[in-house]
Amino acid sequence: MRTVFLNITALAIFAFGSTGWSAERIDFAHEVVPILKKHCVECHGGKKANGGFSINTRHSVLDEGYVIPGDVENSYLLDLVASDDADTQMPPPEKPRLSDSEVASLRKWIESDVPWEESFTFAERVYEPPLHPRHVVLPPPQNGRHNPIDRILDQYLLARNQPIPEGIDDRQFVRRVYLDLIGILPTPAEVEDFVNAPHSDASQSDNRTELVDQLLSRKIDYADHWMTFWNDLLRNDYTGTGFITGGRKQISGWLYQALVENLPFDQFTRELISPESDVSRGFIDGIKWRGEVSAGQTLEIQFAQSISQAFLGINMKCASCHDSFVDHWKLEDAYGLAAIYATDELMIHRCDKPIDKLAKAAWVFPELGEIDPQASRDERLRQLASLMTDPQNGRFSRTIVNRLWAQLMGRGIVHPLDAMQTEPWSEDLLDFLAEYLVETDYDLKKLLRLIATSKAYQSKTEVLKQEADSAEYIYAGPRARRMTAEQFLDGVWAITETAPIDIDAPVLRSNGTVSEETPLEAKWIWRSSKDGETGPPGPETIVLRKILDLDQEVQDGAATMTCDNEFSLYLNGREVVSGDAWNKPVTIPIHHLLKVGKNNFSVVTTNSGDGPNPAGFIFEARFNFKDGSTLAISSDDSWHWSENQPSGREGRLGQVKGPWHNVVIVPTLQAWEQEVGAKLRQEVGRIERFEVLPARASLLNNDAMMQALGRPMREQIVSSRPSELTTLEAIHLTNHPDLAKTLSDGAGKLCAEFDGEVDSLVEEIYLRAFGRVPTDSEKSVIVETLQVPYSQEDVEDLLWAVVLTPEFFLIR
Repeated sequence: MRTVFLNITALAIFAFGSTGWSAERIDFAHEVVPILKKHCVECHGGKKANGGFSINTRHSVLDEGYVIPGDVENSYLLDLVASDDADTQMPPPEKPRLSDSEVASLRKWIESDVPWEESFTFAERVYEPPLHPRHVVLPPPQNGRHNPIDRILDQYLLARNQPIPEGIDDRQFVRRVYLDLIGILPTPAEVEDFVNAPHSDASQSDNRTELVDQLLSRKIDYADHWMTFWNDLLRNDYTGTGFITGGRKQISGWLYQALVENLPFDQFTRELISPESDVSRGFIDGIKWRGEVSAGQTLEIQFAQSISQAFLGINMKCASCHDSFVDHWKLEDAYGLAAIYATDELMIHRCDKPIDKLAKAAWVFPELGEIDPQASRDERLRQLASLMTDPQNGRFSRTIVNRLWAQLMGRGIVHPLDAMQTEPWSEDLLDFLAEYLVETDYDLKKLLRLIATSKAYQSKTEVLKQEADSAEYIYAGPRARRMTAEQFLDGVWAITETAPIDIDAPVLRSNGTVSEETPLEAKWIWRSSKDGETGPPGPETIVLRKILDLDQEVQDGAATMTCDNEFSLYLNGREVVSGDAWNKPVTIPIHHLLKVGKNNFSVVTTNSGDGPNPAGFIFEARFNFKDGSTLAISSDDSWHWSENQPSGREGRLGQVKGPWHNVVIVPTLQAWEQEVGAKLRQEVGRIERFEVLPARASLLNNDAMMQALGRPMREQIVSSRPSELTTLEAIHLTNHPDLAKTLSDGAGKLCAEFDGEVDSLVEEIYLRAFGRVPTDSEKSVIVETLQVPYSQEDVEDLLWAVVLTPEFFLIR
């Protein structure tokens, strides 16, 4: 069995491609482009190709054999720039020669396999993307294919004398659509129920549409899966750079609930750019790097880069240092966006040096409107959010539909995804989808439904040749995609039934708000009054505390809370959650933070304002125990307060000195009841419905195994993950102890379940992994290899072989 396992592992590694180890990477835009621009473009760029050599694109550079990636000794270009022969040297004798440092940079570039910004070209650009939306008149349907996507693509293929891709069968479809829409494998029962459902050719489309609708209605599974996409794009995570020092704030709770509720994308974006509270502010606030930072790492420049890349498909990184080499964006464009976010005057820096010019708050598409640079920061952000989501901003809608098309189809209509100035391979398709999104009130689920119910999505994947992307792209069907790290782990856990329970993301996995309000036991509380006070003073910060003694382990539980005006909850000394919008309750699971014995709930609360004004904190939690009993903890007169401030560092409470006094119950203000009363009762209803579900990898902290599978650190925005598994990743993966333990534990469970029955064991593993039974030849090889009676180690080897095959690892 070991031999079979090793052979299949090798097959898997090479099936995904391998880039191996490379030399130190080089910054193409800043180290290579200036050299080529200075010495080569005049004769070999644009419309000129002296000697038949053009440097317009990477493909043209490599096409004539002047440069061999990774091979410095045999790259003719280096011979030419080093030559003393007047007849062959480059540049020619009348031109300045390359300096030693410039030659060294070219050598480093070639050693690094000739990296190239995908959208960059020295050719004259003739395409300029439109800003405003464009209405697309749909062509007539062909052969009964009525989905608008099919009508556009059928005409596209017909015009190019290309065949319409064949469709996939039900087994392939059900696996693909489960992984794409909710990120998990269908169970064997779900596959068989769908495949065996009675239908004719005419009703097959209805069955598939019904399945798409069912999957999109699975709110928790949908949110669990799409957290991966949005965490990458919004560089959000649960731990990592900046969190320990307090220089970064996650938006996980807000993001998860936005996905559960399917928040319209325009509102979603406005709440990120112009946040009404702390829950969604972490995106624009970025990362406060420790120590000295360059001008390109400041919070203001991070803001400009983040909103440009995430929502407009503009890579503003080059323009944050100098006028961009790769597109038309200027240094002042980047700093104009940065100034919208800035609280003080912002000096423009070119290549990290100030140029004695202040940035002026400005929007990159003034045709849609302008930012008032004299307005307050909050007002400037509101203006920016409005301009970004203006229905006339076609760049905004085109960017997100292009990203979602790539998620489901394997390649964007515009490629790469963060170069939206690049000409799309089908303007009609891009513009139609963008218009459809706006017409459906920015409903992303409706867009996903439209794509997933098209014959185009339900077609066989394109068979790629090695240099498929070197030439002009012509659509030929979906492209197979490598599972994300999260999908792979979820799939392995599904096969082995070994999914963990605890998650790291501070999210409540219940299906949105409930229609009926649940009675609220909690009371508004605050500190007792002092002599002569007419009301709680502002500003003032106090600490509220409740000690909870538990005699058994909590199985599941969650809490909802809010404060007029601000609060930070600490549980057993660790900061758990904070809020600064009193009319928006915060709800989180907390069972995993509790312990048997004494538990310290401490809340640092602040009453803002310049004088006496109403203040109050309200809290309710519900817990379930393994013995079936329940417990409700609410804010009431059993809590205590102290006016002394905590002594801890960022994220930790530290010591709070007494004396501790009894709190008082504050009469519920009419404004509190009107603005937040119903919301609190609905949140308690969500808590009562909350249950601990098997974990999803998207909700766990990043670790070495997920990094080996391609999950990014999320210090930068990531709009797409690598499609290839590198040799180093493959080696790390196949030797990772966590994966080995998972497969070993799963093998033990399968051995116990099937008790030596070989055929049923093998069929079950294949059904769980691939949604099909093994072929006769596959079954014959496996059955012959398994020892009878087979051991747990034998089954573990079989699991290794299964999860590292391309059929498992790829979505196709």
